[in-house]
Amino acid sequence: MTKVERYYDGAAGSEWLRLERDRVEFAVTLRALDEHLPPAPARVLDIGGGPGRYAIELTRRGYEVTLVDISEAELALATAKAAEAGMTLAGVRKADARDLREFADATFEAVLLMGPLYHLLDEPDRQRAVNETVRVARRGGIVAATNITRYAAIRWWAKHHPMQVIDDPSVYEEQIATGRTHDAVGFTDVYLMHPAELTALFTETGVEHIVTVACEGVVSMIHEKINALEGEAWEHWIDLNYRLGKDPDTHGLAEHLLYIGRKS
Repeated sequence: MTKVERYYDGAAGSEWLRLERDRVEFAVTLRALDEHLPPAPARVLDIGGGPGRYAIELTRRGYEVTLVDISEAELALATAKAAEAGMTLAGVRKADARDLREFADATFEAVLLMGPLYHLLDEPDRQRAVNETVRVARRGGIVAATNITRYAAIRWWAKHHPMQVIDDPSVYEEQIATGRTHDAVGFTDVYLMHPAELTALFTETGVEHIVTVACEGVVSMIHEKINALEGEAWEHWIDLNYRLGKDPDTHGLAEHLLYIGRKS
């Protein structure tokens, strides 16, 4: 069992709750998927989808979604959450994003890699996961991938626990220089990318870049009051953040970036 697998087996509900709490990220990502995914009932593979927030929502929209994750506990939670919602996922499989051999080439109309890249510390492993994502996508299919940006953790500590970077500066200097953190506080091994790195992973894969979106838009780290909104005000802020999140000037200060491309 890997370190990352152990972490998620022990914290299976954390990602479900995070996306419930950070509603802007979830809503903006869904806005992008709604715009770019092929029409339902296309087949979708959600790689590293954890407790199934996106898999269940896309199933609700009529897609045939197969969820893959490295954590048995996450997959069990996803199955339970789908049942609670009255949904049935097309498949629930345990697999590593770097090795999807159980899926044939060109099987899915859309493939999501929205999580595993956070935890692959070495570039060859990240490239392997991207290559597998593209391999199982059909020609003309959509691929989507997310990362956490290089300075997101520094900004989070500045907001919540500013003394942390004073008390243990070597951790953050390494993170700034390399993007890597082993055993991040309250998390596990994590790799944080510069925005250009995410696009670069797809450069030699035969994928045409469509758009990169800063999932938190212009409200990264200041979205508590936005998350509490409902109705017209909420929709207005999601529209605004989705539009402005496409501007490259917002990418470096967001917490998460979403890359969307089409397999040529």
